[in-house]
Amino acid sequence: MSEKGSFIAVGAGPGLGAAAARRFGREGHRVGLIARSPGALSALAADLRRDGITAATASADITGTSALQAALREVERQVGAPEVVLFSPRPSLDWIKPTLDTGPADIRSAVALSVAGAAATVQAVAPGMRERGHGTLLFTTGGAAVAPHRDRAVSAIAYAAESAYVRLVNETLADYGVYAALATVVGPIGVGLTHEPDTVAEHLWHLHAGRTQALLVLR
Repeated sequence: MSEKGSFIAVGAGPGLGAAAARRFGREGHRVGLIARSPGALSALAADLRRDGITAATASADITGTSALQAALREVERQVGAPEVVLFSPRPSLDWIKPTLDTGPADIRSAVALSVAGAAATVQAVAPGMRERGHGTLLFTTGGAAVAPHRDRAVSAIAYAAESAYVRLVNETLADYGVYAALATVVGPIGVGLTHEPDTVAEHLWHLHAGRTQALLVLR
């Protein structure tokens, strides 16, 4: 097994998740991938393996604490204890509505994904990182975290809460050698769009390597 700890992406998809997995994999980290769709995960892992990167997968609904934490344990069993965990799930477009059309169910769903899911991830992996005395927790949000818009209310609400949570995690774990950082990406991510996945992945790598910046805003 690689001497380096693994890189685990929670909410791994074909865009940023794949790019980040490939970027950290090139640095010698084994990769664990967690998302809802087993088929999509298998395809992503196969691509990484063709590039010579060891990859394991486990499917889970990120809003289900028990299932998510079981998936984290499973990929850790396969690729080793994580040095870096990226929490970057994609919210449902169905939740994104104008302020007065945004109801309690929309807010509960968004917070369950972005905040409760983040907390479940941290509670699963932070104790081990703290015991080992090192580790990195990376999170991403969209631009609504810094520029709320009345037509995308639920994103602003959930991302603001997630941003506060990540800040608290970083402050809490810093004395134990564990670093947490949030990358807020303003504008769409995708090939040919405002933010190329590979470019955002490079920023995530530098957050981990530098360990000095708790908040990065990419505009």
